Amino acid sequence: MSPSKSPASPLRVGVVGLGVMGKNHARVLSELPGVTLVGVADPDEAQVEFVTSRLGCAGFASLEALLDAGIDALTVAAPTQLHTAISLAAIARGVHVLVEKPIAHTVEEGRRIIDAAEKAGVTLMVGHVERFNPAVQSIRQAIAGDDILSIQITRVGPFPPRMSDIGVVIDLAVHDIDLIRWFTGSEIAEIQPQTNSIHAAREDIALLQFRTESGVLAHINTNWLTPFKARTVHVATRNKYISGDLITRQVTECFDYKPDGSYSMRHLSVAYAEPLRAELVAFIDSVRNRTAPVTGGADGLASLDIAMRCLGDRQAAATPLKVAAGGRG
Repeated sequence: MSPSKSPASPLRVGVVGLGVMGKNHARVLSELPGVTLVGVADPDEAQVEFVTSRLGCAGFASLEALLDAGIDALTVAAPTQLHTAISLAAIARGVHVLVEKPIAHTVEEGRRIIDAAEKAGVTLMVGHVERFNPAVQSIRQAIAGDDILSIQITRVGPFPPRMSDIGVVIDLAVHDIDLIRWFTGSEIAEIQPQTNSIHAAREDIALLQFRTESGVLAHINTNWLTPFKARTVHVATRNKYISGDLITRQVTECFDYKPDGSYSMRHLSVAYAEPLRAELVAFIDSVRNRTAPVTGGADGLASLDIAMRCLGDRQAAATPLKVAAGGRG
């Protein structure tokens, strides 16, 4: 955003990449007050026409044309292997960037994006949208200040036809790696991954076990073999047990354990909100107020680094990251 731009004037935003997520970005941005969706960009003319005809914004065949139209911020929802080139091009023009997870195709590329954003003085946010899921936020609030002992997360479903460049660890498990770091406020110190490719070219099943520096044991079960979607989180602390369904957004808490095996249980309050809308509002606020984003580049890079180690990335494993876990929110 130009220094001369009034905080009250609309923030001019663009979207690059019009797959399922990119379309949703465009829809939400077109509805936000104080935001002007300048345009969307994608080489697929049919997708551009589909979005522009419904939202009334301009359409472009290239990122360069969208940047030339004059935007303050850009959301990047293109395939993962394009994240680096797109993000660097936008940052070079002084444009603030929200890039969908994972931040980049490799850890080294992620570092390049972070370094460029820091040098340019622009906001860089990574789209770890699960942090904005009201059920996730209810879970985090319930365990705040407690001695966390273990975390178990299941994220499974059928193979997505859209997926071609990454496997289940980068597409799905990276969400939960981020949540483990966020819940515990601690870095992951030990990794025990088991992955396999059953039907896909890349891994489509993964059982990942971790120990954080604070001693929390965590387990992620993820695959593209289950015929239905399931997203569940279970957290055991010294005094309670929290279960959450991230799809139905129901969260329960078991507590007050008795010697006879009985316990108390209650349903926790979960707000009603669209996670993507909350994420984009947070990004816009960060740009306008020049505050640190909820999920900054360091968070996105740390989660990618752990995911790559789960896949046996020797280079990533040889260069451990030292970044603060968590973030604002």
